[in-house]
Amino acid sequence: MDFITPDSLYLCIDQGGHASRAIVFNHSGEMISSAYCDVNTEYPAKHFVELNADEVIESINNSIKQVLENLGEKKHKIVAAGLATQRSNIVCWNKETGEALSPVISWQDRRNTKWLEQFNDQNELIHRITGLFLSPHYGASKLRWCLDNIPEVKDALDKNTLAFGPMASFIAFRLTKEKTFAVDPVSASRTQLWNLKQHDWDNELLHLFDIPFSALPECVASIYDYGNLILDELTIPLQLVTGDQSAAIYAYGELQADTAYVNTGTGAFLSRSSGPLSLFSRRLLTSIIFQDVEHKKIQNHYVLEGTINGAGSALEWLSKQYPDTNIFKHLPEWLNEIELPPLFLNGVSGLGAPFWLPGFISQFNREANINEKSVAIIESIVFLLKACLDEMDKLSSPPEQFQITGGLASLHGLNQRLADLSGLPVYCPTVCEATARGTAYLLAEQPASWPEQDAGVWFKPEENIELAKRYDEWLALMLKTMRSK
Repeated sequence: MDFITPDSLYLCIDQGGHASRAIVFNHSGEMISSAYCDVNTEYPAKHFVELNADEVIESINNSIKQVLENLGEKKHKIVAAGLATQRSNIVCWNKETGEALSPVISWQDRRNTKWLEQFNDQNELIHRITGLFLSPHYGASKLRWCLDNIPEVKDALDKNTLAFGPMASFIAFRLTKEKTFAVDPVSASRTQLWNLKQHDWDNELLHLFDIPFSALPECVASIYDYGNLILDELTIPLQLVTGDQSAAIYAYGELQADTAYVNTGTGAFLSRSSGPLSLFSRRLLTSIIFQDVEHKKIQNHYVLEGTINGAGSALEWLSKQYPDTNIFKHLPEWLNEIELPPLFLNGVSGLGAPFWLPGFISQFNREANINEKSVAIIESIVFLLKACLDEMDKLSSPPEQFQITGGLASLHGLNQRLADLSGLPVYCPTVCEATARGTAYLLAEQPASWPEQDAGVWFKPEENIELAKRYDEWLALMLKTMRSK
């Protein structure tokens, strides 16, 4: 972007499961202004997780409006905007009017699990083409469900007015003056329909899942002219669309080969850069996290990724059982006090990496009070991260450190346990909300200097014999329980 100058500002839109945020950064990575608007997550039936599509758009517009008001005249220095969303959310809409024809179906949603089981013998093929494992968390089964169960979607298909795909495409369509119908590689890859090598929709998988190509957006790069946001008297080009977890990895600048990146929120995600190479693991995802095309030269960034579905969502699951107790308020002290919690087999929202059992039933190995159960959930997240790390180490040299960000990174008891169990130091930046900052770094064309305003905290590994023993017991119990299913 030739119009970038040292005083340029970047508008970053972070659409998450509970809120839409608009955050403005300068060219040095300093947050200048921020605003957010809550979004309701709905659970209309077992395994159904939805957001109202129009409410999502309204929340984004409201947060943008507020952040621009906060900026005053500085808003005229915004040179580009970027959008980061939850990667596997999907939505259907009318490509002529923009009207939503379905709710936003969340990545956590598993409504079409039974239908997807007919393709179990295709898991190896799907992994080879997409880097993913067959799972109801990804878009293909959700799109098929909409075609089979929502009359308005089927009618739009018949009339050739159907558009569907990742939520990121819907948002870009609704926000831009040009009504751009395109999809970035990160979001496209999470549909389970995108070819990791060809960087386009895969005809074999479209046929397998019976998904019409005509309704899908055009596949483009992460950095692309997605159109213009018209905001009062401002016209701001939307130059980047990507996934929340993919953006978060870049929050503190250039990726480091010796670092394992953890971002925590509703889920927890462990990533290790493989640079321009797409490495494949039997139990981990191969994920594209960024693509740019400059002077006809394609720049691709990939990671090996372990996904843990039950992080913040697991704590919310427990909170519903104890509605009179604020678990999040008490967790820091409980993590310091509870020495021998029970073991928690964490299948909340489906058991992800490295085991991949979407129907796994969560369970504690013994009776316990809420204090102990809360700590057990945190330890289960640490245990799953360790299991994913061990898988990564089979393909490359072990990392030298962790960097942890996201909502749960503020829990020092989690960070210290991760350091103790892995034997690696864990770095927690002062500002843990990483998605928007990573979005700004990519928008700013990955500047060589992207400094933190204040130094974060290092958690150095300490000997913790009891934690290591609980991990071994947890892993044995997990494997035994999986074999009994």
